[in-house]
Amino acid sequence: MNAYHLTKIKQHFHNNSIADIKAEVSRELLKLQPFIIPNAHIAIAIGSRGIKNLVPVVKEVAKFIKENNAHPFLVPAMGSHGGASAEGQTGILAGYGISENTIGIPVKSSMEVVELAQGDSPIPVLMDKIAYQSDGIILINRIKPHTDYHAKYESGLVKMSVIGLGNEKQASAIHRYGIYGLTTLIPSAAKQVFKTGKILGGIALVENAYDDTMLVKALKTDDFFEQEPILLDIARNNMPALPANDIDVLIIDRMGKDISGVGIDPNIIGRTKILGQEEPDHPAIKAIVVLDLTDDSKGNAIGVGLSDVITKTLFDKIDFSSTYTNAVTSSFLERAKIPIVAGTHKEAFEIALRSCGYLNKGEEKIIRIKDTLHLDEIYVSNSIMALIEDSESIKPINENVPLFNRDHEMTAF
Repeated sequence: MNAYHLTKIKQHFHNNSIADIKAEVSRELLKLQPFIIPNAHIAIAIGSRGIKNLVPVVKEVAKFIKENNAHPFLVPAMGSHGGASAEGQTGILAGYGISENTIGIPVKSSMEVVELAQGDSPIPVLMDKIAYQSDGIILINRIKPHTDYHAKYESGLVKMSVIGLGNEKQASAIHRYGIYGLTTLIPSAAKQVFKTGKILGGIALVENAYDDTMLVKALKTDDFFEQEPILLDIARNNMPALPANDIDVLIIDRMGKDISGVGIDPNIIGRTKILGQEEPDHPAIKAIVVLDLTDDSKGNAIGVGLSDVITKTLFDKIDFSSTYTNAVTSSFLERAKIPIVAGTHKEAFEIALRSCGYLNKGEEKIIRIKDTLHLDEIYVSNSIMALIEDSESIKPINENVPLFNRDHEMTAF
């Protein structure tokens, strides 16, 4: 099988990263200054996604609140993540470098909720009890195409205000309705959340194809509904992508919650596996192999069901309690199903390639990536290279790289 050799290429995306994050956040926060009342206790709500520059952004928000003579503290706003426990969610924040020691303000975590006025919402509307008892809440989140559905509001401040701040009970109530809950009930419930006046505003972050911050916007709560779709379009237009749409085997070195909300970003691989959500028409990938699970996932392997073959190394890292809690809460069970488990990298690849049917030797369309978040440097087979070699945005780095080493493991990325 060492007959397989790939070419390492570099994809050049538009690099529009912000040079000075602290200065940009500081300027944007001035928009929220009128809402910070002296001596108020302000909750800073943080989610469970691996957001670039999250620590400096949180520090700037905490500093801003203090400079306006108010008292900031941190609350997790991550629905059912972290095993749907206060300790688990605090642990997720700590894993991102967010704790009382690093930020200098308390972290207050609880799964208790209070019920808000339901209004026109067909389901109860809930909010984290600690956040509700504060004098105001500032949300911090990334605006990004969602991994489960596509609608006017996807990953961002609107969703976070409902599922994030509503803890496990609100997340379960929304997800019980499947795609309808995500696309329709979230905006409906958000209106009721905003009517409480508890949400003072939010910091919206947009990242580019290099997983770096390209845009920071401080939004007043009244602007969430109007501005978030605009930011979502910007985020979608700046996502990375695979260089080809017809692929036999895609090898993914690692998956994880710090990579994507479902471990493997469906927007990249063209697989959703959700009843009621139309499958993307590209890219078309016959077989997907995943080699490992990131340590920062803490065993949560949600999304493993999007692949076809995994290694025993990955399988042994799965915390089924955490993974199943996430899957059952979302109601998208397919994403937690275990694929074929292979003993070695070579065995995993051979199984995936065999599942593609008959392929002419040397014409296999193979791509290998580090993960679905980092697509600037990837490996491609000769047949893929022949399709993309005329692209001005793609340059070969290293040719004729063997796919495996002598131990039947993938060559170091």
